[in-house]
Parts: sequence; C-alpha cells; structure tokens
Amino acid sequence: MSGLKRRIIELITTVGAIPASEYMALCLFDPEAGYYTTREPFGAGGDFITAPEVSQMFGELVAVWFYEAWRAIGSPMPVTLAEIGPGRGTLMKDMLRTLQRLDPAFATGASIAFIETSPRLRQVQKDTLADMAAGVEWHETAATLLDQPILIVGNELFDAVPIRQFVRTTDSWHERMVGLDENGDLAFYAGAASLDSALLPPDAETALDGSIVELAPARSALMQTIADRIAAHGGVGLFFDYGHLQPGLGDTLQALRNHQYEDVLASPGEADLTSHVDFAALAASARAAGLRADSTTQGAFLLAMGLLERAGRLGADAGEATRERLSGEVERLAGPQAMGELFKVLAIAPTDIALPVFRSRVS
Repeated sequence: MSGLKRRIIELITTVGAIPASEYMALCLFDPEAGYYTTREPFGAGGDFITAPEVSQMFGELVAVWFYEAWRAIGSPMPVTLAEIGPGRGTLMKDMLRTLQRLDPAFATGASIAFIETSPRLRQVQKDTLADMAAGVEWHETAATLLDQPILIVGNELFDAVPIRQFVRTTDSWHERMVGLDENGDLAFYAGAASLDSALLPPDAETALDGSIVELAPARSALMQTIADRIAAHGGVGLFFDYGHLQPGLGDTLQALRNHQYEDVLASPGEADLTSHVDFAALAASARAAGLRADSTTQGAFLLAMGLLERAGRLGADAGEATRERLSGEVERLAGPQAMGELFKVLAIAPTDIALPVFRSRVS
C-alpha cells in the first residue's frame, strides 16, 4: 500500500467519506505524494503520450494558427504567448521554432509565459527550452500574466482538473463519495449531498439507478479566469482535450499507468486520474465573459490547418521509413479511431474576430 493511500484511508477513518473531487485532487496534487508532484508522466517512458510528443507537426500547426489569429486581432505588440499546463514544454518549443521561421520579429518580440504550479515540471520545462528559457516567465496562475493581449494554448489541461460526480439513487442524485468497505479498503458510495435538478443534462430524467453525472465547477472557474483576461486585454485561446461537445450521463473518471487503464481507487498518487471534458460547459464560461467560443474535433482542426500537406512536405525527400512514420503520426493525431474524434478543440476570442478554421462561424 502506498503512503498516500494509507493517508487517505486514515483521513476517511477520521472525518468520514470524502467527495470524489477531493480524492482526485489528493491523488494528483498532494504536495508530498501527488502524481504530478512526484512523477514524470509524459512520453513513451511515462504513463501517456500527448499530441506534441506524437509529432512535431502538432506544435507547428498550432503555431501557424496562433500567428494567423494574432494577425486577425490586429497584430498587437506587446503580446504574451502563453501555455497553461505545459507538460515537458515540447509544444512551446515546437511553436517557437516555427514562429521564428514565420516571423522572427514576432517570435522575439512576444513575451513567453508558462503557467505551471509544479516546481519539478518547471525544471523539466527549463531543460526542454534550454536554448530559449532565459526569455520565459513562469506563473502560478493566469491571473498574474501581464496586462496585455494574450495568445494562450492548453493541451490536455482540463481533464486533470478535479470533477464532482453524482450518482442516481431511487430518490434523487447524490454526490459520489470515496469511503471504506467492510475490509477497510477504498470504495465508492452515494453520499448525503444531492444535486439541483437544474444542473442535470437533458437525458437525466430517464436515467437508471446507478447512473453517473459529472460536473466540473473548477474547470469552469479556470476557463472563466482565462476568458476574463482575454475580454479585458484582448487575445485568443485554443484548448485541446478529450471529451464531448454536449453534456450527458456517464462515468468517465479513469486511471492510467504505464499506458494501461487500472482501477481508479487502486493506487492513489501512482496513476494519472483524468475524466472527459465537457466542452459545452467550458464554452458557456467563455461566453459568460462576452467572448465567442467555437468547438470542433482535433482531426478536423488539424486537417483544416494543413496536416496532410505538412506531412507530405516533410516526407517529400525522405526515405520509406520516414514516410511511414509520418503517416502513422497523421493517423494518430487526426484519425477517427485515434485522437481525431475523441479529442476536441475549443477556440475563444472577442466576438468580432474571424479565427482561422472557425472564420465562417462569425455572426
């Protein structure tokens, strides 16, 4: 039994069952034994691989999108190019390399910011950007960014923000709690707190007993903070994650270790805990700040940005092995059976801005 699991059991023994959201937060962010506090989760040697680790083409196309978006908002200077939840820093490294080719004046003139709470990951990011880290500023939250236009990207950020779960019982919806079973091990239970019916998705009325509804007020609050800064100072945001475009029922809380799924309660702090992102809720937070918010799938976005053409150029003078690798990367990033459909993209901006890929949706 891990030290964190023992502490969680002791906590429950002392105070009673805890909400699933609190359990998730302890597993991921406990200062001594949390997953992101102590582990290197990214890449083939970690527990999962993100899109920037799959291929340099992802970061290159995201950079092109932000450059076009920056021009769409009037090419303001000064401007901040920021990444929230930057992992190892691979995405920003690829973006800066691409932007340096597109427009050296923009690449060197923009303020570069990472929003990262983990001291360990900050050091990893500094190592990744060793040749350019001197110009990067690190922030604990988006609230401390410079008061100027912001171009902000987040990749697989919101899935790791803790969620609340509610389970259907015979009388109503009750918060899902983590308690102890008869053997003293962790187990899920329906707690006393109930859910206001106004917060339920449309299909909840016919839900069977045991059905799960997930709400993520912390995710909405984070998006609200970002959207408020864009509304106040200008800019755009682009966010990638796996999830759904419309709210609905379902238990999506999952644990991943060594690229394999495992029981959510099995190894607190030793596996990544995530859940699918409700993009409709994030869009609602952005719109509440007066912004426009548009969503599509990652596959549609990358194909519209020229993924096939970029792969073709990279493979034009390469050998067969390289072309096969590039083909595999395209399939993994944009294929419907891979990241292409499961992962979604949310773009936010002032309402009068015609964003790349989403231009036709400006009213």
